[in-house]
Amino acid sequence: MPAQSNVEMLEKVSAELEANKGMFVIDYRGLSVKEAQELRRNLREASSEMKVFKNNIVKLALSKAGLPAIDDVLVGTCACVFYQNDPVDAAKVVKEASKKFNKIEFRGGIVDGAVVSAEQATAIADLPTREELIAKFVGCISNPLSGIVRVCNGPAQGLVTALHGLEDQRNAA
Repeated sequence: MPAQSNVEMLEKVSAELEANKGMFVIDYRGLSVKEAQELRRNLREASSEMKVFKNNIVKLALSKAGLPAIDDVLVGTCACVFYQNDPVDAAKVVKEASKKFNKIEFRGGIVDGAVVSAEQATAIADLPTREELIAKFVGCISNPLSGIVRVCNGPAQGLVTALHGLEDQRNAA
């Protein structure tokens, strides 16, 4: 019979997997308490959170939730970074912390129900955020429209300029 603490931890991990869209697994060895607090604070701002669970319990919760197994990733000292909305935001925070502290590295994770490697997780961190993509899309749509408006406005503007020129000539004479 499993220990009560392990059963409670399994319930917590299952709740995290259910409440969030995915997770990254990171190696956080060597982080000081202050650095870990800063990382957690930055992750909270990105609608994410870092939790440390027993690897076997996470493996059980993943199989219970019907998610793919990441047994090769969940080895040794690691933490789970759960994200609620956009995987890019969480990955960017981890990547920035990795550059800043030089102690964190991606091991892999689960994004949109699929297993991602450490290299893929790093590539996700390099993607633009959802807001940046929306802004680029709006810019792509608005550029041709503003060009059409300028073309349609051209003849009317030319007529107004010509009429002002005639008025200036009459006033000068």
